[in-house]
Amino acid sequence: MATLIHALADHSDDVNYCAFSSSCLATCSLDKTVRVYSLDNFIELPYSPLKGHTYAVHCCCFSPSGQLLASCSTDGTTAVWDARDGQRLAALEQPSGSAVRVCRFSPDSAYLVSGAADGSVVLWNMQTLKPYRSGNVKDGSLVACAFAPNGSFFVTGSSCGDVTIWDDKMRCLHNEKAHDLGVTCCDISSRQISDDDHGFRYFQMASCGQDNQIKLWLISFAHFLGVELKYKCTLDGHSAPVLACAFSCDGQMLVSGSVDKCVIIYETSTGSILHTLSQHTRYVTTCAFAPCSPLLATGSMDKTVNIWQFDLRQPCAGNAAGNDSEETVEAWSEDDVSAWLCAQDLADLVGLFKMNNIDGKELLKLTKESLTNELKIESLGLRSKVLQKIEELRTKTISAAVAVPDEFLCPITRELMKDPVIAADGYSYEKDAIGNWLSKKRRSSPMTNLPLPSLVLTPNRTLKMAISRWLETQHK
Repeated sequence: MATLIHALADHSDDVNYCAFSSSCLATCSLDKTVRVYSLDNFIELPYSPLKGHTYAVHCCCFSPSGQLLASCSTDGTTAVWDARDGQRLAALEQPSGSAVRVCRFSPDSAYLVSGAADGSVVLWNMQTLKPYRSGNVKDGSLVACAFAPNGSFFVTGSSCGDVTIWDDKMRCLHNEKAHDLGVTCCDISSRQISDDDHGFRYFQMASCGQDNQIKLWLISFAHFLGVELKYKCTLDGHSAPVLACAFSCDGQMLVSGSVDKCVIIYETSTGSILHTLSQHTRYVTTCAFAPCSPLLATGSMDKTVNIWQFDLRQPCAGNAAGNDSEETVEAWSEDDVSAWLCAQDLADLVGLFKMNNIDGKELLKLTKESLTNELKIESLGLRSKVLQKIEELRTKTISAAVAVPDEFLCPITRELMKDPVIAADGYSYEKDAIGNWLSKKRRSSPMTNLPLPSLVLTPNRTLKMAISRWLETQHK
């Protein structure tokens, strides 16, 4: 059940976009302003509205830490603001001077993408505030962008209907016609899914367009194997162009907004419609789920932003949950830790962790004793769950903190192997990775490119034990 709990009516013109951090909501408008609200009470922050753009503001987004806010405009710039005090830190000018239609931070906040009406796309280095890479889509305006949760690639959508996949070095990996009349928005779920018998992991993407359609796609990506984009299904329900779409934090729901003035919430696993919301009186231009609370924001050309609350408690996958490097975890803010707690279904502990100023460094130091004596968590089961989740986080991130022996890395994925197997070429691979390789009817060795005499895979128990012993030494 979705309940309308608040309506914001501060903008004097069409609302173009809205975005959440773990503690704030930002909205932007044709009225040239960006407004920022506290999620505690939906009161506008003292420094809001943010002024500085000379023309309409098309898009806004928070960095994963919530400390930066970016906004882009017809004036050809992408502004970077300090989300804590509203100070404008930079005005990044699109090299072509074209109107900037979309902006997105990378999951590690190191880069910012800006896409423009002339099809130009720029990847900005957020430390130097200078262009790192740039490119162009073939035709049309660049109007949509979404990063994979692990930062390995991002997707753009254009007004000519193309979806383009770029790697983190901004090399074009794939281009496909997705919507005949033009893409309007795209999003990538923060949760990966398994789609084949070998358990290979896919990123789930949604795109919507002027053709009244929402399409779900599966993207597989590995540096060794390249990228694959697979069409999954089309979601029906809207009777007019769909202008916005966004996944819920757990990937189980997808929300869309349309020229038909309706907001529709789908169950992604089945494609069935869960809710249809019809409170807006003009085109719905934007929609977004909050990362750490059961909230949804929808914005419209009726100049309002509606805030909806779900009665069902939803697991949340905050931005921090997708970060896999130990270095990044240590740099997490308190808000990042809150997002991670939500992602682990530990949202009830957010207040306690914030009260004790637990950031990334402190999170990795937590022990059974500190949870009991300092945080006063009385439940043994809850303490055990927290410790288990922290241990999983350490295990996932340890390979980035130290040099992993090369023989422990899968030659295909270049990740630490969990279930190594020996192929007929004599090399060891992660079982799922080589299984997927063979499932695509490849009979050659990934290492030598020579024909494989056999497709038999033999568990490498000796290597698995060696990896296990190495992991134990890293945890000491």
